[in-house]
Amino acid sequence: MMSAQAWAVVCAAGAGERFGGERPKVFAALAGRPLLAESLERLEACGEIEGIVVAAPAGWEEPVILLAEELGCSKVSAVVTGGSTRGGSVRLALAEIPDEAELVLVHDAARPLVSEEIVTRVLEPLGRGWEAVVPALPVADTVKRVEDERVVETIDRGSLVSAQTPQAFRAGVLRAAYGTGHGEATDCAALIEERGGRVCWVEGDPRLHKVTTLDDLALVEVWLETL
Repeated sequence: MMSAQAWAVVCAAGAGERFGGERPKVFAALAGRPLLAESLERLEACGEIEGIVVAAPAGWEEPVILLAEELGCSKVSAVVTGGSTRGGSVRLALAEIPDEAELVLVHDAARPLVSEEIVTRVLEPLGRGWEAVVPALPVADTVKRVEDERVVETIDRGSLVSAQTPQAFRAGVLRAAYGTGHGEATDCAALIEERGGRVCWVEGDPRLHKVTTLDDLALVEVWLETL
């Protein structure tokens, strides 16, 4: 286990177009309370987490602050207005993390069932020289590459994994990646990869399912009831 504690960035600013609804997705009801509450409480309870910065939807900063207070999440040290992209949100949140922080965890609030076990699992390899760590699951389905209506190629799935969050980073490496722009990368690890950084993957958790639709929300709620 890493001796240094990590700061966590919670990405909660996504528009959630596919989810629908009048409120941002992170304020959709999961077991009677906002979806965001689950990630905040679980990260608050992790001994490896020293502080939390939340990137909130524009106009919803105050509700996020109030939610953290209601939950007793004292590790939430700042709530920033998220950017127009995920990368922009992470960059803004990083600015609120102390310069002396050695490790940073980046987690999507849309994956509410984060556990202390997975946090420990992604942090551990950082102590063995890795610069970034991604939890992932092997791809079970046959994967095909297509162009318009035509199937072009069947891809060997043996070397493919599906990435999840939380992802863990050496803080200096992540800051450097965002200091040179954050592009259109769909996750932070991609920026480290582009820079030739050392990125490894560890076993993820099927329960870290991303809530994109109402059906996803219902599935996660079923899992939550069994925990």
